[in-house]
Amino acid sequence: MLLEGDPDKQFGLTGLDGFGFDDVLRLVSAEAGEPIDPDQLYGEVHINPAPILAACEALGARLALAAARGERVLIATGHPGGLDLLYRELERLLIAKGGDVVKPAEGERWRDQDLDHDWFVGYLSGVGMLTDGRVPRHTHRPDGMRAMLARDVPDLVLADHGFAGAAIEAGIETVSVADVNDPALIVAKAQGRTDIVVVMDDHVEPDAYWPCFQAAASAFPQVSGVRPN
Repeated sequence: MLLEGDPDKQFGLTGLDGFGFDDVLRLVSAEAGEPIDPDQLYGEVHINPAPILAACEALGARLALAAARGERVLIATGHPGGLDLLYRELERLLIAKGGDVVKPAEGERWRDQDLDHDWFVGYLSGVGMLTDGRVPRHTHRPDGMRAMLARDVPDLVLADHGFAGAAIEAGIETVSVADVNDPALIVAKAQGRTDIVVVMDDHVEPDAYWPCFQAAASAFPQVSGVRPN
């Protein structure tokens, strides 16, 4: 679907052509640390924890540098209910160490013609997401990040899905999380448009991200041993 130009899979990124199916599969396999069967249509995809934890450490090191520099960081997720807890704890570390988490376009709203509800930019603590006015929504859409960047341009973005794709497309330095079945951000990394992409399941129980938090938080001395509530 990505190679066919499906906007839902492109995450707001353009210029993802030039890759074939086998090319993308090799990129995902390399990031996941395990070979992926091209004929497998269903079931679990195995991911090697070593490269994932290494990527989490790199993500944490970049966030620690942002905190040390007092950089302005924008955090957003298209997968509330799991990743937002991980991001909220990383936000806590950023702020504790001098980082500045920004919340542009909070409360901004718009409506698509084919929907019966408005979209809203909302924040849970400092983690941005799209809501329908009632609950946070899972989305691949880049619209939320575009609205945010129209209001404010941060030094660094921590995000996933269309929030990350739109930030990369806009030329903002971005550290991100990507699922193995959503390779747009992985392709963008292969193109040299972004440096740090953590490839893992983006929709599991929040507590399952504890090792990821530990790895990222290891770059924040003296507070890395605090377990999220």
